[in-house]
Parts: sequence; structure tokens; C-alpha cells
Amino acid sequence: MGSFLKEFKAFALRGNVVDMAVGVIIGGAFGKIVSSAVNDIIMPPLGILIGGVDFSDLFLNLSSKKVSTLAEAKAANLPVIAYGSFITNVIDFIIMAFVIFCLISLLNRFKKEEPKAEPTLCPFCKMPVDPEATRCPHCTSEIPKK
Repeated sequence: MGSFLKEFKAFALRGNVVDMAVGVIIGGAFGKIVSSAVNDIIMPPLGILIGGVDFSDLFLNLSSKKVSTLAEAKAANLPVIAYGSFITNVIDFIIMAFVIFCLISLLNRFKKEEPKAEPTLCPFCKMPVDPEATRCPHCTSEIPKK
């Protein structure tokens, strides 16, 4: 049991696991911020532009009973397709994906590019050969050590 706990501690405290945990926590909080921005800031003006539509209340009633709001349909346990909620979630996703794309592209700008190892040329056939190679893959000649 002691070795299991030591292995778990070594796993849990590795840099990648801790970084991932922090990312999940921040991502969850950021998701709430984006959802609030979509529901409270973006959708109301968009609904007004479309003609006073409240996206959160858009639904398709699949039953024969008449209801006027999504809340009434849910209270009566009627089958509905809540496409207004779906539209809101799609906009949520698009905004979240755009922000993540912007962050990743920003991080990639700051990332150092590792210099690529220049392939050496075979002294016999003049074809590029990996610097670690001992024989040329093209002409099979033995490559002299430098």
C-alpha cells in the first residue's frame, strides 16, 4: 500500500498533471463567464434585432397540448425541442473556441522554435543523411565519424 501511495503522489505532483488540473479549474470558471456573456449580454440585443425574440424561450412543442412558454411545457412534462437553448449553447461554443484559438495562437508566437538538426551529406553520393547515421541509407556507404 505504501508503494502505491508513493506512485500516486509522484503521478499527481508531476508538472503536466498539476498544469492540467489548473487548466480544468480555470476553464470551468471561464466557461461560466462566457455563458453569462452570451446569455446576459449578447443574446438580448440579438433577440431585439431579430424582432423581440427571447432565445431562451424558443421551443417546438411535440405534444398536442397548447402551451405558450417553455417553462409551462417543462412544468407539464411535455416533450419539446428547446432549440433556443441549443442556439445559445452553439454561440457559447463558438465564442469559447474563438477565445481558445486566440490564446493558443498567442502562446505559439512566444514559443521558441527549436533549431532543426541539419542533415549531413554523404561524402560518396551527396544525399542528405541523418547526423546520427553510421551508414548512408541511399548508397549504404559507411559514413566516417567527424
